[in-house]
This record gives sequence, structure tokens and C-alpha cells, in this order.
Amino acid sequence: MRIGLLNNLRAGRNDAQVQRLLQFIGNRPDVIHAETSSADVVPEALADLARQEVDVLIVNGGDGTLQYALTEILGQHTFEGRVPMIAPLRGGRTNMTACDIGCDKDAVRGMAGLIEDIENGRLDERVTPRPVLRVRHGIDRESEYGMFFGLGVIHRAIELNHQLFDNERARKIQGAIGATMVTAGLVGRLAVGDTDGILSPDKVQVIIDGEPQERGEFYLGIASSLDRLFSGMRPFWGEGAGGVKFSTIAADAHRIPGALAGILRGKPRSYVTEENGYTSRNARRVELCLDCGFTVDGELFDPEPGRRVELTADHTVQFVRT
Repeated sequence: MRIGLLNNLRAGRNDAQVQRLLQFIGNRPDVIHAETSSADVVPEALADLARQEVDVLIVNGGDGTLQYALTEILGQHTFEGRVPMIAPLRGGRTNMTACDIGCDKDAVRGMAGLIEDIENGRLDERVTPRPVLRVRHGIDRESEYGMFFGLGVIHRAIELNHQLFDNERARKIQGAIGATMVTAGLVGRLAVGDTDGILSPDKVQVIIDGEPQERGEFYLGIASSLDRLFSGMRPFWGEGAGGVKFSTIAADAHRIPGALAGILRGKPRSYVTEENGYTSRNARRVELCLDCGFTVDGELFDPEPGRRVELTADHTVQFVRT
């Protein structure tokens, strides 16, 4: 079984950890290693790993690096139709997928443990299948593959997080910590009824599995195939057989302040129903028509009038815990 590493040297906030990882790889000539310093070189690095017939692809980077890799593998068929097992390291500023499947906080220790289990025939104990979101958008119906989609408060929180922590020193708390701080602040404002400016609702036409939703303005819309998001949030409580976990809070939803805490834990109060402006479904397909921006795994897509977005989860990837 051939092991490859896609190593994003710019993803993390811990230079010491990067050096430890490089030192570890230097002593493992059996691990095929491809380094990247920007998203532009990810396709070439993955193509090189594919040519060397990698079976387990370790990805050192955050959610953004993983999203680029998934888009290339599933959207551009870099591995010529074959999908390797993917083992994310907690090496970025946000690591929702790695955290969700239980990866070790120490990326080097996690990678060493994975290699040891592969060598000893215990890889199956680490495999966790997860559906992957396909986000089709724009006139050309471009596809992004990732594990999280958000609009409304979530999109603005990530955008504000980037703005607030856009310097070398502040980047140390960018990512999950910064996103948590900013999201908590915005959710707090929403809870007390402060819905001006950045918290103004967005006009979105929503169709879930062919069923148009009555409401047309939303504070929040999120989709994922993960069990939990950053800071342990589990804002999905719906039913259904689809792989797209999708939740919204409408602009006219009842008693939002009292509902938010339960929603974020995935344990909504009894009045959190679709009739009262709260929707959560496990859908096969979600179609959106929107003018506002959105995010896929932290990558921001600017507003565009009349944009159509389609969310599906037809691919299941064998993720591996590191």
C-alpha cells in the first residue's frame, strides 16, 4: 500500500510543527511527498502523487487545503477515476473534517500512528466513510467539493474573521478560534434582536428535493456531511435519507433568542419547527437561487445576482483518522 503526503507548508500557524513534520518525512523515504505553497500548485502536486499510484493520501493542511484536494480528485478526476483513501492531518487553522473523524491534535504523532497501523495491517480500524458535498454554481455550473457550505451569518462571520485577523500576529488565532469568537458575537447580536447591517437577512429561494420552501428571507443557511462543525456545533436535527444535512433559520422565525442554543447543539426546542421558520433536513438535493455570497470550507464566494447553487452529496470518500 503506497502512502503519499500532500503537504501545504503555508496552511498552519505553527512553524515548529511544520519543521517537525518535515524532519519526520525526511526519515521516511517510503512516503511519497509533495510540497505546496499555494493553491495554484495543488493540481500539479496531486497529479504527481497519482502517477505514483498512491493508495492513502495524507493531507497536511486545514479545511481549505482539503477542499482543494477533494475538488481536484472528484471534480477533475486527477486519479483517473480512482479515489484514494484520504487522511487529513490537523495542520491548518481550521480542521473541521479532521476533528470530526477524531484525528490527533498533534499532526506528526497522528501521521506516525497511521503509518504504524498500515504497516501492521490495522488500517481498517481508522477508516470513516463520509459523503462529500458537491456545490455546483454559476453560469458554467462549476463544481466545488467540500464538507461544509454556509450563507448568511456564517458566511459573514468567516468574512469578518478574515478581515479582523489579516496580519501575521493575529493569524495565530485565525481559524476555529477566531471563527468561534466572531460567530459567537454575531449570534449574540442576533439573539438580542440586533439584525441591522451585517446581520440583515438574505433573500434566497430554497428548493429541497424538489419541494419549494415558502419563506424567502433567511438569517442563516448551512449544509454539511459532517456530524459536528467547529467548536463542536451540531446544528442539524432533521430526518431523511439524503447525504446533505441542511438547516436554515428564516427571517421571520419565532423566538430566535431562545432557540439558538438548542439549535447549535442539535437539540432544538419543541417550537423549532418548519411552520415556525426553522428547517433541518437530510436532503438528496438542495437548490438555491441567491444574490448573496457563500462559503465552501472557508473559501469565500462573492455575491452575484441571480446565482443558482445546487448541493448534492453523491460521492462517499473513505476518510482515515490520523
